[in-house]
Amino acid sequence: MSLGRIGGCGCGGCGCGKPDSAVVAAALELLGQCEGIVRQVPDRAYTGVSAGLDGGSVGKHVRHTMDHYAAIVRTLSEGGAVDYDHRERDVPMERDRVAALASIDAVKRSVRSMRASDLDRGVTIRVMTDAAGTEALLASSLGREVAFATHHAVHHLAMIKSIAREFGFTLAEGVGRAPSTLNHEQAAGGGASRA
Repeated sequence: MSLGRIGGCGCGGCGCGKPDSAVVAAALELLGQCEGIVRQVPDRAYTGVSAGLDGGSVGKHVRHTMDHYAAIVRTLSEGGAVDYDHRERDVPMERDRVAALASIDAVKRSVRSMRASDLDRGVTIRVMTDAAGTEALLASSLGREVAFATHHAVHHLAMIKSIAREFGFTLAEGVGRAPSTLNHEQAAGGGASRA
């Protein structure tokens, strides 16, 4: 089954500007939320260390989210395994909102350019399975990994939302909430389920 024809306009590249994949559309929506957060929160909330979430910050969670998408983009352009675990930490985007926005923009451009043939492409995932550094190699597809990175990012946005609240800043209601939860609530008439 081709992933490129699900959602969007369904045309597979007519030039209308809409993503030709629901997976790409979801990733772009999530990346747009990240961009909005970086633009909205003040520096003190972006770099402030959380008391409740084990020393995390909005900036660190933004960096971690971008790392996952960047690993996929790197595999698309350079080949090799998608590797989420070997990543740089303490980089400028954790402290500098301009650097974060540049990173988000670069990832958005790469994701927006993905086509059905890219998403259908088989890839290998390198996964670290324990603290000793044991690794496993798993088969996947690029589309599946884009969907994973988006799903993974929702949970980091929930942590970002909590950290921002610690610093007196409230993010939009839908931020950090899974699409399945939002869909369930809409179907149930707007209930308050949180999982």
